[in-house]
Amino acid sequence: MAFSQLQAEVRDHLRIHNLLARQCLAEFLGVFVLLLITQGSVAQAVTSEESKGNFFTMFLGGALAVTVAIYVGGNVSGAHLNPAFSLSMCLLGRFPWAKLPIYIFVQLLSAFCASGVTYSVYYDALQNYTGGNLTVTGPRETASIFTTYPASYLSLSNGFWDQVLGTSVLIVGLLAILDRRNKGVPAGLEPVVVGLLILSIGLSLGANCGYPLNPARDLGPRLFTYVAGWGPEVFSAGNGWWWVPVVAPMVGAVLGTAVYHLLVSLHHPEDSEPAQEAKPALDSSVQTLECKL
Repeated sequence: MAFSQLQAEVRDHLRIHNLLARQCLAEFLGVFVLLLITQGSVAQAVTSEESKGNFFTMFLGGALAVTVAIYVGGNVSGAHLNPAFSLSMCLLGRFPWAKLPIYIFVQLLSAFCASGVTYSVYYDALQNYTGGNLTVTGPRETASIFTTYPASYLSLSNGFWDQVLGTSVLIVGLLAILDRRNKGVPAGLEPVVVGLLILSIGLSLGANCGYPLNPARDLGPRLFTYVAGWGPEVFSAGNGWWWVPVVAPMVGAVLGTAVYHLLVSLHHPEDSEPAQEAKPALDSSVQTLECKL
């Protein structure tokens, strides 16, 4: 009995009642989990010289990381995890503009901290793989474990378009998943479907620059590698690539939001009955297709 009372007293003292503070803590933890799993899957493959991973396990790890991160903070912060998605929610009036810079700061800070933890976990592996020489380019480069760099053939303009398009597809997919007047996803399974969305984007648009699609996921770790020993080359490499995955996803968020709103959500009937009447025909078409396959 006394122990239960003690637990209740401790819980009351530790519980935070301010909504924004709770949201920031949940968003921080969500991004932290996202980056730790994503970077860990890359570090495992790189430092083992792909004996314990490859491009597919990296992409799969990133997709599963998103799924877990959404489950971690979804009902508290909304698990935005990405300034581009936060911007999209603001544009749609579903998130207050005043919270946008706060969320972005929390996302950046969390990405920076998660990179430090990944570095500490794989410190010995990095030293063994690089011989203590942390480089951004070359056959033994390790900076790409933490943040993204363009392929040698990729121009800044093509890379910018790559990120705008990829983020647009991401936002369109997310808005479709969240749209209750569209096909809909069973409650509680949204994170799983988002993970599949991320995996599909990685497998189709990941070759050029590793599909960052997330300014916080890219800039936070880049700042960490700058101070952790990789130096200023993290900003100059790739013909000054660093700003592309920061700016282009925000442009892509605006484009993706506009596209989904103008082509889909704007045209939902006020009465949901017509959509429901059309549903059996769609299901029948899907069943016919499945039988043919």
